[in-house]
Amino acid sequence: MTADQVFIGVGLILVLAVGSQILASRLHIPALIVLLPVGFAAGALISDVNPQRLFGAAFSPLVSLAVAVILYDAGLGLDLAKLTGHTRRVVVRLIWIGVLITWAITTVLSKPLLGMDYRSALMLGVIVVVSGPTVVGPLLASVRPRDRLQHILIWEGSLIDPVGAVLGALVFHAIDASTQHSVRGGLGQFLASVGVGLAGGVVGTGVLWLLLRGLRLGEVLGTAAQLATVVGVAALCDVIRDDTGLIAAVVMGLAVSNLRQFDIPARRQFFETLVSLIIGVLFVSISATVTPQSLRHLLLPALGLVAALVIVARPLVALVSTLGTDLSGGERGLIGWMAPRGIVAASTASTFSAALVTKGIGGAAKILPATFVVIVATVTLYGLTAKPLARRLRVMRSARSRPLLVGGEPWVVDLGRALKAAGLEVLMWAGLERQRAGIERAGLELVPGELLAAATREGAALEGITTVLLLTAEDDFNALASEVLRGSIDGPVYRLGPPVASHGVVAPFMGGDILFGAALSRPDLNRRYGQGATVVAQPTQGAIPCGHDVLFVVRSDGRLDPVTAHGTPPPATGDTVVLLGPAAADRADGT
Repeated sequence: MTADQVFIGVGLILVLAVGSQILASRLHIPALIVLLPVGFAAGALISDVNPQRLFGAAFSPLVSLAVAVILYDAGLGLDLAKLTGHTRRVVVRLIWIGVLITWAITTVLSKPLLGMDYRSALMLGVIVVVSGPTVVGPLLASVRPRDRLQHILIWEGSLIDPVGAVLGALVFHAIDASTQHSVRGGLGQFLASVGVGLAGGVVGTGVLWLLLRGLRLGEVLGTAAQLATVVGVAALCDVIRDDTGLIAAVVMGLAVSNLRQFDIPARRQFFETLVSLIIGVLFVSISATVTPQSLRHLLLPALGLVAALVIVARPLVALVSTLGTDLSGGERGLIGWMAPRGIVAASTASTFSAALVTKGIGGAAKILPATFVVIVATVTLYGLTAKPLARRLRVMRSARSRPLLVGGEPWVVDLGRALKAAGLEVLMWAGLERQRAGIERAGLELVPGELLAAATREGAALEGITTVLLLTAEDDFNALASEVLRGSIDGPVYRLGPPVASHGVVAPFMGGDILFGAALSRPDLNRRYGQGATVVAQPTQGAIPCGHDVLFVVRSDGRLDPVTAHGTPPPATGDTVVLLGPAAADRADGT
């Protein structure tokens, strides 16, 4: 290829990847629904987009290293200490029972349906056991199931990706060993691959400990060091033994996430952006390698396999995994209808199928197009039907607002009571023990743990919260927290305004949505409440009482509209207004 063709190909892949993700975000659908057909169409229409022509023999190693970065990032989101109680029981079952059942059914059906050698069928079976948070997360954001159900499905998707990738690498090496016609030699090669991957993970973890803990690198250098370590260790492992870098990457991610000795930056914006870009580029690139000719005689048999996975395998997995639990029938039903395939399935299919084709394994060339069909069909089917099904099964979270109030001052606790009286499910968080005790005495739900650490940790966003109200006595904390929390919830973040002509470090100079306008800054609220003002909720009844200020309007459908510096939302019939009453002296004067 000429230099101009390379420029066009690389530029188009990048533009299509990011453009597809932007379009998907605007349509509120999983990015895969757009990325896969866009990549397929680009590969069919524009020869310069084909990554095998662009990168040649480098394409497969690049895919392997990119998947290693994705799996390391997925491992960082797995805080196993939080997987406890009833949720842990169901998730663990979904992982090991789900892998075995899905693998077995896919392997048994792939041989007759797709005409594969049993070894290719085994490889395809282990590839399609994975789902992944990159596709499950956007689906759940649209469906909005109950908290417990969402936690189960998020944890399953997060854990099964690295499990499936490791199993894929192990099965690949087992198949490779079987071609040597030596059981003893094959077993030795298999164990050698596992040993190289684990050893690489241990060495990489040690390097990361030295860089992140020993040298105390900042966010920028710490992120760059993690990326370089993961890519370097994965590449070295792959040089020693093919595809063992994936095992090493998973081990490193799990170690950094779960060993207390590590000190990783709370926000990994560059790393998160890089992973998102890698996912988009991989999907477009891998889809571009699937030709219309490869699907011509494979489409209907592959759709038959999809039907078996959706109608038989997944419901059976959900049934067996939830036996003896207190999950309702509706919750079990939605678990049985939520298993889309994602980036790890596509990436491992691309990596392993090409290698098996070179080894002459029968049917190996069908692994990638069959996986492509499974991904497109499952993402589209679940994406279009999961929300109506959840509504029919009555397992959707209430459409009413679910605000999180951050702060423990007495007036904030009274505000929480008033919002709860207006029919909202109110959550509260405070840093001081006496404030937390006061919140519990008021009968309000207290969010456990460290707020910013939970919000900024990968895969641990503030699930189910629709609005955050930052109401602490520290203006700079409110301002900084508004920047950190924005993007971690599915709704707006508001903060109290600092005093007029404030000399705070950052609060007077940062943007964001300010509550209540200039007339009710934090000192004004504290002074007025200290003088006997109360926070009350009452139905809309004509004019607002004299001396009262509107803080919030709770709509009849449960939406929460705050008063901001931009204006006061007009209440309508059936709404509830949350008011700050006059000070005691003003009431005594009749003003």
